[in-house]
Amino acid sequence: MSTFWNIWVWVLSIGTLVGCFLLLRMCLKNFAGVEEGESMGHTFDGIEELNNPLPKWWSTFFLLTIIWAFGYIALYGLGNWTGLLGWKSSNQGILNIAESKAQTVEYLKKDSGVLVQYDREMEQADAKYGPIFDAYAARSIEDLATDAEALKVGQRLYLQNCSQCHGSDARGTTGFPNLTDKDWLYGGTPEKIKETLLYGRKAVGMMPWATVLGGEEGVKEVAAYVISLSGRSVNADLAKAGKAKFGLCAGCHGPDGQGSLALGLPMGAPNLSDNTWLYGGSQRAIEESIRNGRAGVMPAWKAILGEEKVHVVSAYIYSLSQD
Repeated sequence: MSTFWNIWVWVLSIGTLVGCFLLLRMCLKNFAGVEEGESMGHTFDGIEELNNPLPKWWSTFFLLTIIWAFGYIALYGLGNWTGLLGWKSSNQGILNIAESKAQTVEYLKKDSGVLVQYDREMEQADAKYGPIFDAYAARSIEDLATDAEALKVGQRLYLQNCSQCHGSDARGTTGFPNLTDKDWLYGGTPEKIKETLLYGRKAVGMMPWATVLGGEEGVKEVAAYVISLSGRSVNADLAKAGKAKFGLCAGCHGPDGQGSLALGLPMGAPNLSDNTWLYGGSQRAIEESIRNGRAGVMPAWKAILGEEKVHVVSAYIYSLSQD
């Protein structure tokens, strides 16, 4: 936190507490000019206003609340100050996972003098749930995929970490694969799914082909041929011309457009002969893919979740495509 915002937080917080105390003190004094319990001279709907003081229990609790607030600040800190307990909600100012783990190791030392709430909670969670995940990791993914309790755990981990991209129902969206079908760019075996989660995927990338194909006309021709591979009706002349140029694409997608997996090469080139499209199967979307290229990236989860949790998530994802 910058010096400006640190000062801002201090002034706003302490100023508010001091203001509340002064307001309470003022309200405890009699400024009405009449004795307590006497009429203020106001009536409304038959109700007469009396000069009564604040209820003792109310003013006492208000004062105790202000004292408690100052005590809380003294123990847990405010702004950049970590308080007498050296408390922090989480690791601050980190730029990557490695820095976060380094700070965690330091703060968990008994003599560090710093209490990081997040790290303590993670330490307690690992102590409680670590053995459970270790037991799951000792079983095969195929076995876990038939275990209802393990799948519930895997589903919760999926919803927390994967659903933002692939959807809560795991059916994906434009640019993010559907995990419930049997169409896999890098392989749908338990081992390949786990490998994808552990290390992520960075597509070799499909280059922009517009210039190589001779401009927009070439893009339309190849798009027409690609669309025809999935059995849809297209302009026969355009498809014929596109087939002649498809040889440039066959190195990745195969001569029949069945994708790299059909060639035994899990390099992420999709099957073009089915009706599953990662970036959309309309003529416009296919032309855009050919014209501008595509390059998807999925982050690695090993450092974030750990191999044991990835193992359980892999079982859950594997089970989705087995129904």
